[in-house]
Amino acid sequence: MRIVFFGSPDFAVPALAAVAQRHEVVAVVTQPDRPAGRGAKLQPPPVKTLAAGLGLPVLQPAKLRDGVVARELASLSPDLFVVVAYGRILPPDLLAVPRLGPWNVHASLLPKFRGAAPIQWSVIRGECETGVAIMRMEEGLDTGPVAALANEPILSIDTAGALALRLAPLGARLLVETLPRIADGTVELREQDHASATLAPPLAKTDGQLDFQQGAQVVSGRARGVDPWPGATMLVAGELAKVFLPVVVDGQGQPGEVLGLRPEGLAIACGTGAIAFSEIQLPGRKRMSARALLSGHPIPPGTILGR
Repeated sequence: MRIVFFGSPDFAVPALAAVAQRHEVVAVVTQPDRPAGRGAKLQPPPVKTLAAGLGLPVLQPAKLRDGVVARELASLSPDLFVVVAYGRILPPDLLAVPRLGPWNVHASLLPKFRGAAPIQWSVIRGECETGVAIMRMEEGLDTGPVAALANEPILSIDTAGALALRLAPLGARLLVETLPRIADGTVELREQDHASATLAPPLAKTDGQLDFQQGAQVVSGRARGVDPWPGATMLVAGELAKVFLPVVVDGQGQPGEVLGLRPEGLAIACGTGAIAFSEIQLPGRKRMSARALLSGHPIPPGTILGR
């Protein structure tokens, strides 16, 4: 099949690699290069890097709604589009281009967690299970019928980043298993239960602010769900510190009260229960173990930390 692949971040890399091994990828569409790092140098999306290594033509349009990209891709006579974490909504004229339709690899068990950040919100919301869905795209936000699902447990220690590392190859495998059935017309589509849909909007920096008034399990889910971005934060002596590797522990006190150093890390009381962070990073400094940080920056038990 002749395929146009849309994708940008690391999550989309396994899918592109798998599709390119089995089908003719006539174009790869990805986001423009963005400044990154301390030097703010332009960095290519990971999908672009892989596509270049495979010798595939790459498009990085700044606009999608002016009709230019739709006409260019239509001239390639693609059989279908594959979209994996591209990061932009495809307009109707683009969706209508491929003969066999546009298909999306979505990192949730639709209709749960429609939107830009399904992995993060599944962890934040305390889900025990998630997965990937192969969906035929339509104009609505992740509302199209589903061709295939694959489940994946969410572990109590999972961060969004760790979970994404498992879901990306799972989605790639499910995609290449489903494409032949799309090609020969035997794929069975299941309409989503729209009444059961939940949303997963893009994260903002403020989503990383921890609220110790909440229960320890909720705080843990929040901290893990915003790792690696925007990162979980709390106020320590007026500085916004990042915290990592949360573990729910025994303990009680005022919400935000430092309970002391435990084997699991710095323990802090929550609305119910307590949570310990194994690693902490102060602004402008390296991420380090809680024990190492406290040896140079003591945080006495009884200190009340804030958001």
